[in-house]
Amino acid sequence: MSDPASTGPGPPSTWEARHFQGYATPVRSAEGLDDYLRDPIGRYLTGENFLHWYATPGICGFTLWGRPGEAQIHRLTQVLDVELAPAAPHVSLVDARRVEAPDANGLSILVKYMVPRISGFSRTVRRQALLRPDGMTGAVVAGFYGLVNSAWPTQSFSDPMESLTWLGQSESEARTLLDELNELVTQVMGQSPLLGELRRVLRSRLLDVNLAEVARELGMSERTLQRRLRESGTSFQTELNTVQVRTAQALLLESDSKLTAVAVEVGCASLQHFSGLFRKMTGESPSSWRARHRKMP
Repeated sequence: MSDPASTGPGPPSTWEARHFQGYATPVRSAEGLDDYLRDPIGRYLTGENFLHWYATPGICGFTLWGRPGEAQIHRLTQVLDVELAPAAPHVSLVDARRVEAPDANGLSILVKYMVPRISGFSRTVRRQALLRPDGMTGAVVAGFYGLVNSAWPTQSFSDPMESLTWLGQSESEARTLLDELNELVTQVMGQSPLLGELRRVLRSRLLDVNLAEVARELGMSERTLQRRLRESGTSFQTELNTVQVRTAQALLLESDSKLTAVAVEVGCASLQHFSGLFRKMTGESPSSWRARHRKMP
């Protein structure tokens, strides 16, 4: 990409200004990569060190934090395909303010991903703003633009409001979007990154859960996954049960499916098994929980 301090035309076009009105902030989590690629609008997908969001067809972006390495950046490149055609023309916000230290190998993976796809991204990305961290880390992150020759306007910022203004957001729209994103990122970062990624993977595999395959998708051995879960004070079975019950709660609230159908959808072998698990995790039966929560305003 070109020099971040000097690229970019003047104010956004009329098309861009129209496209930024009335966005829906990203409040729904996608159920895995395939689900997100298929239907990204108004949703987000998390990885161990990133969150990618798509507020409307006209604006999306991603946040990086911590020390994303090769595995995490490789995972991010799979998600970035969501911005290629048939995606609508849009602007992009890359928030790297929380990156603690860039990884050279991870940066190399990102460059290798971008270079052959420049023409593809140039058909959908209208402009891109980078929120950089302070100090030397910020200089290294912003240096990415010198490694990839983009065909769309790019600019780096330290102030998030300035970046969104440059992308065409009004002050009120920018503040609303930033508040939503900051809350979402804080929530995701507040949990163990491993647990967030594990739960995401489990949600997409409830009908056929296999420890070996889940560990492989997370880029580690079964033994390493189990050890890291023990260090986090949990276990694979506990995390699976948590995802099963949370998924069941969503189904109980959002549908009129019979309990047997809900049990099957979350991977329980029988209604008795499902009811016992649900009661153990919540303290009440699925039917009682549904009735009580549906009565709430």
